[in-house]
Amino acid sequence: MKYIILGLGNFGASLAEKLTASGNEVIGIDIKMNRVDALKEKITHTICLDATDESTVTGLPLKDTDIVIVAVGENQGVNVMITALFKNLGVKRLISRAVNSLHENVLNAIGVDEIVHPEQESAERWAKKLCMRGVVDSFELNEYFSIVEIKLPSRYENKTIEDVKFRERYNLLVLTTIKNAHVPTNIGKRKTIIDVQSVATPHLLLEKDDILVLYGSNKDIKKFISSK
Repeated sequence: MKYIILGLGNFGASLAEKLTASGNEVIGIDIKMNRVDALKEKITHTICLDATDESTVTGLPLKDTDIVIVAVGENQGVNVMITALFKNLGVKRLISRAVNSLHENVLNAIGVDEIVHPEQESAERWAKKLCMRGVVDSFELNEYFSIVEIKLPSRYENKTIEDVKFRERYNLLVLTTIKNAHVPTNIGKRKTIIDVQSVATPHLLLEKDDILVLYGSNKDIKKFISSK
């Protein structure tokens, strides 16, 4: 996978290093040369430039980049400008950092694909989320074991947990499932909410668009994801 990360502060730098260590190609960009110099031996490429300058940004390999991440956090105005610019340039997938709820509303209005909250979410979690396809979220218990949310593979739709044999086949434990529930609002519209189900039983029927909450070793989780 190829990434461009704009903003090499604490979160951006940590995410860039972890994605590079996982075998991805990462271009790290910041307007401050000291940040760029600090990472030039740690990630694939580093560039010092003003990411709000459209004429400069268009020279980046955007068509070959899978994900663009706007990690700028210290200046919300700059973050919004950069995010809007890359949205207009039509990048494949755009993720941006939100500092507060108003900032998040603005990013949603721009039309980003996903929003990062570094104050609540670590770079480690985001690196895992980006590197492991199908992973919605993750929580590392230690360096060996994790709890992850994974989109249900289509081949397991309309099967029970017992049918799939998660323990026997993958050495994983299904803790619960999450569904997207659609509920009416006070103004006559409908909104989607996250509906966490009860503790999973062997007879639980798995349905389309379910999210599995799995516990197991990182090695077994990766094996399950690669088998999808």
